[in-house]
Amino acid sequence: MKEKNILQPGISLHRSTIRYLLGRRKNKVNKGINSFSYILGVHGAIVRNSKLLFSLLFLSLALPTTVSAHRGATNEVDTCRFSVGSEVIHFSAYTPTFSGGTSYCHGVPNIGLTHLVFDYEGNKLRHTTVEFEITKEPEGTRIFYHAPEKIKKGTIDAKIDFAKYGAGDYLAHVTIVYQGEKLDSHLPFSIGVEPEDAGVPKVIIILLVLVITIIVGMLVMSKFKAKKAAASDEID
Repeated sequence: MKEKNILQPGISLHRSTIRYLLGRRKNKVNKGINSFSYILGVHGAIVRNSKLLFSLLFLSLALPTTVSAHRGATNEVDTCRFSVGSEVIHFSAYTPTFSGGTSYCHGVPNIGLTHLVFDYEGNKLRHTTVEFEITKEPEGTRIFYHAPEKIKKGTIDAKIDFAKYGAGDYLAHVTIVYQGEKLDSHLPFSIGVEPEDAGVPKVIIILLVLVITIIVGMLVMSKFKAKKAAASDEID
């Protein structure tokens, strides 16, 4: 009977030890499963948000180029149209010596011999007396003048060597003369001056992308800490 009493505590201790070890192993397995699930969740979050970040980055690179195309870049069309009364004239500037057949509008980057071409888009102006003038601003100094006449072909090509007048802002004046009355229209443009980009600056868009990246990183880290704390509680 004494031997049985002596051996019984040892058996109970052995069983409790086994249960403890099995419990720890089970916790480790659960922890491993949770960690693997978390890794998959983080990977999915990174993939989902990376698409958004890449989209914003692409937008930040593409947006300035798109905007500058409406401020005097090459092959500009729509923004070079202006109204003269009820009619429309298309304006194009060419610098054959520097850029061949490339056309400009509100901003001509090179200073030299420039062809300023005014094209009538309708037929009414062909039968109307029209006067053309180019002045340098803000002084208002006249550098080109075409006396009033009816331009039957619907196009006038003003050849001006801007090297004589220098870089700066200029103004094209188109005046309709009808029955002794005049109707003026104006189109501003610059020579040798790079136009400023309109819209959202690239720096702001890049900063926006960085802020979103930081926010995504903080969300991922907060989820990691929360799951890590939950795993610790399960072990305890």
